[in-house]
Amino acid sequence: MRNKYADMIRDLSSLGIDLTDKQLAQFDKYYELLIKWNEVMNLTAITDFDSVCKLHFVDSLSAYKYFDFAKDEYTLIDVGTGAGFPGIPLKIVFPDLKVTLLDSLNKRLNFLNEVIENLDLNEKGSIVTLHGRAEDYSSPSNSNSLRESFDIAVSRAVANLSTLSEYCLPYVKIGGKFIAYKSEKAGEELSRAKGAIHLLGGKLSDSPEFILPNSEYNRTICIIDKKEKTSSKYPRKAGVPSKKPLS
Repeated sequence: MRNKYADMIRDLSSLGIDLTDKQLAQFDKYYELLIKWNEVMNLTAITDFDSVCKLHFVDSLSAYKYFDFAKDEYTLIDVGTGAGFPGIPLKIVFPDLKVTLLDSLNKRLNFLNEVIENLDLNEKGSIVTLHGRAEDYSSPSNSNSLRESFDIAVSRAVANLSTLSEYCLPYVKIGGKFIAYKSEKAGEELSRAKGAIHLLGGKLSDSPEFILPNSEYNRTICIIDKKEKTSSKYPRKAGVPSKKPLS
């Protein structure tokens, strides 16, 4: 197993992560399930083993270099989790995290529930899936609202940072963090999003740009501190944040 994952082990070691044999076996099963389910539904365009390891697994864990997910038993919501990135890799490596995986497509959650069961991810701390749009469960009018309930919100969703901030910051407690994974250098996008971040009660703490280990892939991790409560005006109704991003 270690020979099979030698490149990923090397990459993660450079981030300060050393995988146990159990964690390697969990990643191996995750990859098998991803490929199996991807044959019948669209989970990812990336299926090559080495590419999945680099562009999904290592990428999902790259934020650890800039935020210590193991420091406490954090509550974390992965907004628009898709095939479980970054939430599942974070849960594998940091089992004490209490993770909620939110997605708008139920069939993706069926996949994730099978992953959770097969990888025994509930052995230490909770992990749950939640069906709905990003705007649904942070709305003040929702009787089941999870508004300002989490220490950390993460998202690797493909959306501009203004929209992502409106999706994610309402879920974060004051004193918590929103961590956005961006697939390229994001300086201009950050500049455009500053007003939205402020409106939503956040403040940019750090935005390191880096290259994924042993690759040519540029990445940016945007770390936003939740400084004040989000106004009850946000998030706006479903669909509006993506069509009319805050400025």
